[in-house]
Order: sequence, then structure tokens, then C-alpha cells
Amino acid sequence: MQPSVILEYTKRLRSIAHLGLTYSNNEYDTERYEELKKISLEMMELLTGQPIETISVYFNDKKEYITPKVDVRAVIFNEQNQILLVREKADGKWSLPGGWADIGQSPKEVAVNEVLEETGFESVAIRLLALLDKRMHPHPPQPDYVYKLFILCKITGGEQTQVFDIMDIGFFAQNNVPELSLERVLPSQIDLMFEYLFDPKKETTLD
Repeated sequence: MQPSVILEYTKRLRSIAHLGLTYSNNEYDTERYEELKKISLEMMELLTGQPIETISVYFNDKKEYITPKVDVRAVIFNEQNQILLVREKADGKWSLPGGWADIGQSPKEVAVNEVLEETGFESVAIRLLALLDKRMHPHPPQPDYVYKLFILCKITGGEQTQVFDIMDIGFFAQNNVPELSLERVLPSQIDLMFEYLFDPKKETTLD
């Protein structure tokens, strides 16, 4: 069995443990669910190479239903049919502008804010291009269960600005895309975005 498949089972185990701890009124059951939670975190440590202390930060220990995290990416093309990418300081590789959705902001607002914060460009969000389940694409293993939103945006103003967590900013042709930060975006996903550039009527991609 592939490690990625084992990781998905491990995430499900942790979810079961979390729900058990949320709704259990039995001391014996609570103890067992705590043990199941501990085992799932240890398995994630083995599968992801991240220490338990780091993995635990990803999870909210409040007793509530666990739901996927939402990663919002802005898709912007220039008049030369090039796509806007940012180079992440975290790993020195390139990605679409974006990040985790914030409480109190709509997906469109998140996309626009991420573009402004990471590039200095003002923009407007136009439409949702794709909503993907990260589990169904060959990203590197990670503890979170993630939905990815790709939102087409258009630059309306501002100017390119360097920020602390971004090393570089650039527009790239489809045949000249630099090394990507695979945790954030895949080459196949960049290719999918270019499909929308050349076919604006293409329907939203939904996993």
C-alpha cells in the first residue's frame, strides 16, 4: 500500500478519534479515543517526517466536528498569456499567490488580499476556475485534509512590491514555468489554469 493511501487512512482515524472525544460521555471510551488519537499522530509523524509537536499544531483540539482546511489560489494572466507566480521563501520554489482562507473573508476576498499582500498588485476576483480535493492529486504528504480553490483574478492597479515571505515575483509562459512548490501547486494544475486562458467558457473543474 502506498504511503499516501496510508496517510489518508491515518487522517480518518484521527478524525474518528476527535469525534469520539467530542461526543463520548464514557470515561472508558474517552481513554480509548485518546489512545487512538495518539496512535494516529505517531503514524503521521512516520509518514510525513514532521515531529508530533509540529503536527499537533495543525489540529484544533476544541471538541467540534473536523472539517477540511481551505487553500485559496489566485490565477492571473497578463496580455502576453503569462501566468503570475511568486517564489516562496519557505522552500525557494514558485507557486500561485494564495494561502489559507481566513475567518470573516469570502473566497474572493481571500484571493484579492493574498495577491495584494504577496505581490503589491490590486485586483478583482472574476470567477472560480477549480475546486480540487488535494487528496486526489499527487501533492507531497501533509497532515491536513485540504480543499483547493483556484480563482481567476484581474490586476486593476498597484505595483509590484517585495514582501518578507516572498523572494521573487514574475510572469511565466506555459512552456517556461519554473520549479514549483509542489505542496502548494502542481504542474498539472498550472496546465489546467492555462486551459481556462485559452478556453474562457470552460466549466469549473470540480473534484
